[in-house]
Amino acid sequence: MTDLITDADLVRLFPGQPLTHDSAAHYRGRLERRLLINRCTDCGTWQQPPFPICPKCWSTAVVPTEVAGTGTIHLVVFLYQGPPAPGVDYSTPYPVATIELDEQPGLRFTSTVIGAPNDDIVIGKRVTLDWIDRAGTPLPVFRLTEGAAS
Repeated sequence: MTDLITDADLVRLFPGQPLTHDSAAHYRGRLERRLLINRCTDCGTWQQPPFPICPKCWSTAVVPTEVAGTGTIHLVVFLYQGPPAPGVDYSTPYPVATIELDEQPGLRFTSTVIGAPNDDIVIGKRVTLDWIDRAGTPLPVFRLTEGAAS
């Protein structure tokens, strides 16, 4: 279904995002609430951000592939100020977390963690993929899976 969405539609739906020929399929996946990461079909290496060539074997046989969406917080920072963004309130420090995905050591994706107090969002905690709508489009986010607030 999202194959019918033109590149111009993607630019309209995701204003200000780093849309390129290499990332368009990833944004189409978001419209279906699927987190896609490039994977080399020759050697199996995952890569993020998306590029047209595998960094391990130099193959051009890379395809956007859905990930399970589970991982561990690798890095977290809390923003006390920043540019205005829909759904972002800096009156409480806003968490930005880099998640190491389970598919491969070193495969990381950066977003935010929702549904937990900031004191619980720490390096080493397990998370799972979730989705929120921001400015009318799906945004991949993460939730704590252990010790999560109810």
